[in-house]
Amino acid sequence: MSQAFEEKIRQDLRGYLLLKNEIGVRFPQAVDIEEKWLPIAQSYIPDGAREFRNYPSASLAWMMYIGMAVAQLWEDDWEVYGHLDDIYLYLRDKEGYDTMDEYIRRTVLRLKEPAFSATETLVQECAERTYSALCRENIEPGTQEAFAAYVSCLHQLYLMGMAVQLKRMGYKSVKGRKGGMVEWWNGGMVEWWNGEMVEWWNGGMVKWWNGGMVEW
Repeated sequence: MSQAFEEKIRQDLRGYLLLKNEIGVRFPQAVDIEEKWLPIAQSYIPDGAREFRNYPSASLAWMMYIGMAVAQLWEDDWEVYGHLDDIYLYLRDKEGYDTMDEYIRRTVLRLKEPAFSATETLVQECAERTYSALCRENIEPGTQEAFAAYVSCLHQLYLMGMAVQLKRMGYKSVKGRKGGMVEWWNGGMVEWWNGEMVEWWNGGMVKWWNGGMVEW
């Protein structure tokens, strides 16, 4: 289910962003940025999933901001930022989780009005579209299927954030891996899911997840 659902999310967000002229027809692939997704997801999910219960759209939107931020850091000085132990914690701990969106827009992306507010509107719309699509799936809350769907949403929002920022910085295409999403799911994501992720899931995450975290 996860690959099919993620593809639906990808198509919807891509279509919307194309109409807004925020991404190009050819979706960029940036190996350096895409390779950071897995460690960022592992670090972000405990915070993001906790926030999802009361603030689902924000929980999703923050990942799109992170994708934009990583693209900007890649442009600024990847020799430095690419070697950070945890890019998510680096971004979050500057001003805290709740205001990370404003920090990224103001300090990382260096946006001024009207771009500052316009970017907020764009990201919010993408997050709300994604949340609506998630709700329409009628997935049983608190299940591994629900968790996998949440991760799929985050992944696509990360990639869309990356694509938006790369276009804004003038990149029309970036060298990347062949295979796209299927390679990600059949490679690193499966390894994580069947290895560390399962250990994390069985080591206490299930208790928290089944305690009512996911109610959409």
